[in-house]
Amino acid sequence: MARSIIITGGGSGVGRATAEAFLDAGWRVGLIGRRRDALEETAGGREALVLPCDVTDEAAVEAAFAEAVKAWGRVDAVFNNAGVSLGGAMIDEIAVDDWRKLIDINVTGSFIVARAAFGVMRKQQPQGGRIINNGSISAHVPRWGSAPYTASKHAITGLTRSLSLDGRAFNIACGQIDIGNALTPMAAKMQKGVPQADGSIAVEPVMDVDHVGASVLHMAQLPLETNVQFMTVMASAMPFIGRG
Repeated sequence: MARSIIITGGGSGVGRATAEAFLDAGWRVGLIGRRRDALEETAGGREALVLPCDVTDEAAVEAAFAEAVKAWGRVDAVFNNAGVSLGGAMIDEIAVDDWRKLIDINVTGSFIVARAAFGVMRKQQPQGGRIINNGSISAHVPRWGSAPYTASKHAITGLTRSLSLDGRAFNIACGQIDIGNALTPMAAKMQKGVPQADGSIAVEPVMDVDHVGASVLHMAQLPLETNVQFMTVMASAMPFIGRG
């Protein structure tokens, strides 16, 4: 029987590229996102399970996972990918409401999805599964003016480590993929120039987002006794090593 995965933020960017990689590999794919039309566009007429919901709504997320279990019998993997960013600014220029909205999606949403996934994987037979969290290069080093986003991605690393530990007893593996400059609509600004640590503006190298989908697929295809704890996939020449 084909393995199954739920992908959040599946309507565009990294989520869409990853969904396409799994569909091409013969997986059963569930797509979570706020816009049904975008999820259906990702599915492209293939037999993906479209599960429109907001990751910050725990009841809606629980219902989406219940629908997936009803359709498939189990959930083998989850790519906890949904997230947003803010424009660069000094912390005293960032509205507290903007901070709260970002943290609600990036951190609380990831917690809610991981909570639902863990609950399903803990109870299903055979027990277990894999949760892959989308971190970021910012989980290691910040960009200029990125306090909310960077803080949120450091939180994802803490979530990944905790789930890895707590999941051992239930055959639940958890890993994190940290992505740098994959060419999505969110990263298109890299090609026009973005602020650097020294205050300059510079164009940065980017990579094809399909390499992210291939990387997540590699992580998910491993047997549960093997885990990629942290993977960094990035444009080779982007300013990460030596940033700042």
